Amino acid sequence: MEWFLAKLVYRFQSPSDPGHIQFDEQLRLVQADDVLHAFHKAQQIGQQEQLIADEQTIHQINWYFMDVTELYKLNQMIDGAEVLSQICLPTDTDRYQRDVRLKAGYLLSTCTDQFLQAL
Repeated sequence: MEWFLAKLVYRFQSPSDPGHIQFDEQLRLVQADDVLHAFHKAQQIGQQEQLIADEQTIHQINWYFMDVTELYKLNQMIDGAEVLSQICLPTDTDRYQRDVRLKAGYLLSTCTDQFLQAL
């Protein structure tokens, strides 16, 4: 098993102020056999935490997991630990969300290529 640092991106907003969208970028430690499995595991972590936030309805904030946009191989660390959380307030929220999806798609493609080359 290898250790990876993954960036997970969340989008959140208050139902009382739907025009004010914010983003939370979190760096997480993930343990997996290879980069492709690390990518999918990071996605699962993000989706699970979205469900937890949905169930708890934290301060009436809508919390959505967007995707994994960065992934780095590391030395031994603790699985799933949050390393950094950063709130983003982009002026163009549509572009920010589009960029998150593009980065995630590129990352998945790169991880898949590396996984297939290792076979």
